[in-house]
Amino acid sequence: MSLATVEQGFVLAGDLIKKTKASGCNLVAFGEMGIGNTTSASAIMAAVMHLSPEETVGRGTGVSDDIVLKKQQVVAQALSLHCNNLADPMQLLACLGGFEIVQITGAILAAAEQGMLILIDGFICTAAAMVAKQINPPVLDYMIFAHCSGEQGHEKMLKWLGVEPLLNLGLRLGEGTGSALALPLIQAAVAFYNEMASFEQAAVTKVV
Repeated sequence: MSLATVEQGFVLAGDLIKKTKASGCNLVAFGEMGIGNTTSASAIMAAVMHLSPEETVGRGTGVSDDIVLKKQQVVAQALSLHCNNLADPMQLLACLGGFEIVQITGAILAAAEQGMLILIDGFICTAAAMVAKQINPPVLDYMIFAHCSGEQGHEKMLKWLGVEPLLNLGLRLGEGTGSALALPLIQAAVAFYNEMASFEQAAVTKVV
């Protein structure tokens, strides 16, 4: 896609985040369908981390060996075709990212600008998080990573970002299921921090 299309995706994502913030929400969780865009995410991972397609392309929803090989070939072709334009993260999105990944990236950046907590789901959303970090490194401080999926490469992504996921259940479901499972943990942590009584408040006798 063109750079203008990437920028338009960022604007649309930013508008949605602003509306969400204005509604009183201070947390946004990202997920996606995963149909086809695991290939884009694998290409982004390969470009950012300087890895081969064999190291980044996984089975997605569980495709055959032949499809995995075809995905590796597509990623290799894309990396070769766009090799001179991958150092700049905006150009990288234009060359390798689907519309979903572009808007997730833009929404991550917009949510951080609004001071919102950002819950990142699986492999594809983490690819968007990697690009967002390249564009504006401090956005990583606003992110919580829900889980480490069963997709090849996701654990490597998380290590590259220097983050620990809340859950490791081998999920391959997509559609934000990891974020949905992690959300109650975040809500519980906030409740413990804000509402749990101290020993003094609970009149607990000190033990010597």
